[in-house]
Amino acid sequence: MKITRKHNLPAAALLAAVAFTTTPIARAADPLPSWNDGTAKQSIVAFVEKITKAGSPDFVPVAERIATFDNDGCLWAEQPMYFQAFFIFDRIKALAPQHPEWKTKEPFASVLKGDVKATLAGGEHALIEMAMATHAGMTTEEFTQIVRDWLTTAKHPTTKRPYPEMVYQPMLEVLAYLRENGFKTFIVSGGGIEFMRPWTEKVYGIPPEQVVGSSIKTKFEMRDGKPVLVRLPEMNFIDDKADKPVGIHEHIGRRPIAAFGNSDGDLQMLQWTGTGDGARFCLYVHHTDAEREWAYDRKSSIGRLDKGLEEAAANGWTIVSMKDDWKTIFPPE
Repeated sequence: MKITRKHNLPAAALLAAVAFTTTPIARAADPLPSWNDGTAKQSIVAFVEKITKAGSPDFVPVAERIATFDNDGCLWAEQPMYFQAFFIFDRIKALAPQHPEWKTKEPFASVLKGDVKATLAGGEHALIEMAMATHAGMTTEEFTQIVRDWLTTAKHPTTKRPYPEMVYQPMLEVLAYLRENGFKTFIVSGGGIEFMRPWTEKVYGIPPEQVVGSSIKTKFEMRDGKPVLVRLPEMNFIDDKADKPVGIHEHIGRRPIAAFGNSDGDLQMLQWTGTGDGARFCLYVHHTDAEREWAYDRKSSIGRLDKGLEEAAANGWTIVSMKDDWKTIFPPE
């Protein structure tokens, strides 16, 4: 900004005058510009204002301002399939030349044929089997690089956008708003912890040490005289449903005062957060926009939201309607 000295005021005085006149405008800026004015937006702002107001009976010290967020369907899209599943499928195709037996072995054969429905018919067991075959046997550094390389080239099958662009702009604003008010923001997801950590800081501003997720076992080895951590083909922890509060306890060590989810897989995280002492905030993202995103809830095989809707209504949790509450869904391309 160029300052014109028309009244021979000292520079310091003029700068003070400028600061005095502009500060109220900055404070009045909308922290959630992609949200329509309504009860959902108002509930977020009201909660933040009351727990940050010094002297208020609801005041929460900065050290206790912990907010947890599910990832799939809460911070980025999850349809028509969890994005890590697309990563697994692409890894199977890339590794297929080394595994000729996959041509006839399920669920790998269906992946190679492009039959997604048959691939997923085996449920969680089949997905874990494919994850073990494609995510293990390498060092943690090698896996991190594979994830980063995939994210730079892979595109969503419907929108054709890179997966890191399939994040929700309104939720990015919530993350920023909370951090501006002293919160630490954590991801608590059923997705792989080492699948998320390579990119969450760049995309969400959430560093790897603030990511909680499912994991496979890892061991220390010396390779060519260098210490490495090797990923083993064995599950360590599945961070979903009732185990989400367990993951929070083990990784974070504090009960959150705010929790954000979108499915029944997040229900126990919201229950555990909402029953703590003092001011609490729980929010469900409800996928209601079939035109700009997808509309699904009680009957969906991906991100089913059924019991959570009932619990939210009974406990006064905030329910966000994508269609009604969000001006935009994704960031500009």
